Amino acid sequence: MGKHEVGTPKYIANKIKAKGLQKLRWYCQMCQKQCRDENGFKCHTMSESHHRQLLLFADNANKYMDQFSKEFSSGYLHLLKRQFGTKRVPANRVYQDYIADRQHVHMNATQWLTLTAYVKWLGRTGKCVVDETEKGWYITYIDRDPDAIAALEKKEKKEKMDKDDEERMLEFIQKQVKKGKTSEENGEEEEELRPLERPEDDAPLKLDIKMKPKKIVPMLFVKPLLDGKHGLDKSKSSKRKSIKSEEESHKKIKKEKNDSEEDEKAVGKDKGWLVVGISVKVVTKSLGEKYHKAKGTVEEIVDPDGFVGKVKLKSPDEVKGNLIKIDQEHLETVIPALDGQVMILKGKYRSKVGVLKKVRIDDFCADIELENGEKLLKRVPYEEFCKYVL
Repeated sequence: MGKHEVGTPKYIANKIKAKGLQKLRWYCQMCQKQCRDENGFKCHTMSESHHRQLLLFADNANKYMDQFSKEFSSGYLHLLKRQFGTKRVPANRVYQDYIADRQHVHMNATQWLTLTAYVKWLGRTGKCVVDETEKGWYITYIDRDPDAIAALEKKEKKEKMDKDDEERMLEFIQKQVKKGKTSEENGEEEEELRPLERPEDDAPLKLDIKMKPKKIVPMLFVKPLLDGKHGLDKSKSSKRKSIKSEEESHKKIKKEKNDSEEDEKAVGKDKGWLVVGISVKVVTKSLGEKYHKAKGTVEEIVDPDGFVGKVKLKSPDEVKGNLIKIDQEHLETVIPALDGQVMILKGKYRSKVGVLKKVRIDDFCADIELENGEKLLKRVPYEEFCKYVL
């Protein structure tokens, strides 16, 4: 009997039947042929092509068995990784999705007789984490892709950096709480706050506001003494003395003013703290999440006053090597380990290089010894020094 013509109802019915999955017992893996009923499968097993395939299988059975097993395992793991990732799922659920493909390799052609045997093999070879429950076997895929491992390490590194920042903030909060408790113990107890209540009658409200008295600084006035006939001479001498004292006081005030201006110039209050060679940390999110909390080294000062510079990033890896132009407002100093090299950024010893000797965590400051043992600077605030890498 010949094939039915294309487009006829019988042809369409046969195509619909052939498209769906058929029974596994009527499938020949060697010939990769699916039969629709027992009679068709019997006819196939008696065909000449099937016998030729059986002779090839008999010559090297292990070769074909290993090949089928490899294809089955590869397809199963690929589906597990692509569809479920590293989630814990039932092994039978993955198998049902795998066999939904009509062209899949059947398990009866592999070295494993049952799905349980295959799952145990996955656990022994370290390809998956397997565990047995009352509902059956569960598997978890182990992703050994280098890119996935690198992404996981990067995520752990970022979590560690965030944890360090959280610990630092926690220490600051604890310090503030401790400071508040100390001030409460030393100061007066606060009066209990009560809501404002209107009396029953229509009498006007009276607010009893207690203001702290202002401290009045007494001013001393010197009055010249007059003594009889010598009063004029004494008044003149006292006047000369007062004029002289005023001139001396004006000179002293002027000198102190000049000294203070020179100190301010020496300290560099009108200049930024950015210096080439220091290590800084980005604290703004305006550049994007990947740049937030990134660390780098100041390569160049763009602003003549030292407020803007170019920073070459060192970490994390996704922004490593990038060069950004940024204002010091969006940066903070980096504190090195003990005996690490630092640079003074503010004050009389600005641009001096030293060594970190002690960190006072509770006071947010540190002790720094200048180069060649020039001087030991105590209690230098965190923002007035930074790690020096050049």
